Amino acid sequence: MATSDGSSNAATKEEAVQVEPKTGISFPMKLDDGKILYCVGYNKKSLLGLSIKAYGFGLYVDSDKLKDVLKSKIEKAPSKPTEEMYQLAIDGDFGMTIKMVVSFSGVKLSMAKKGFTEAMRESMKKLTGQKNEELSNKVFGTTSDKIKLRLGSEMIVSKLPGYVLETKVNGELVSRVESELLCRAYFRNYLGEDTLECEKESREMFGQSMLSLF
Repeated sequence: MATSDGSSNAATKEEAVQVEPKTGISFPMKLDDGKILYCVGYNKKSLLGLSIKAYGFGLYVDSDKLKDVLKSKIEKAPSKPTEEMYQLAIDGDFGMTIKMVVSFSGVKLSMAKKGFTEAMRESMKKLTGQKNEELSNKVFGTTSDKIKLRLGSEMIVSKLPGYVLETKVNGELVSRVESELLCRAYFRNYLGEDTLECEKESREMFGQSMLSLF
């Protein structure tokens, strides 16, 4: 999706968004802070025994910094995305942002918090051998359930330089934690080789965007 000059293969002068096809949610090709959209996708949740498309997401990257990291570690452009490339993106100390937009009106903040916390525990376990529940719980911090999620509500999780993981819900800052492990565990959920089935296509899209940086 992204090209070596930070633009998008899909974008034209008239087209400033990318639509996630499963949810119909549009994501801007570029954030105000300059991060470039690398892939879109969606996440499913189970509700009353039914599988629902809970939210669509766009994954944004500081494209110049990622390009520098990839070229410093990989001399020759590979023919297809490699696990080393994904790992460099997961581990790198540069800006990345996941913008999630609620696509089902029945999603509650408590449900989102529970789902993210469980996913973080599993990711932590795969990285360290332990679930590290205290650290896993910090993605959403002590977010009040008084913050209501509605159709179109936004949850934004960003990895900032210095390995700071920042979470905002509907524009309200709810957590900011400095932890390399937490940053790696969070983005591993989207870019790791054992990512959820519904997110494999977005992972491949992200890989193709990385290839365009060589």
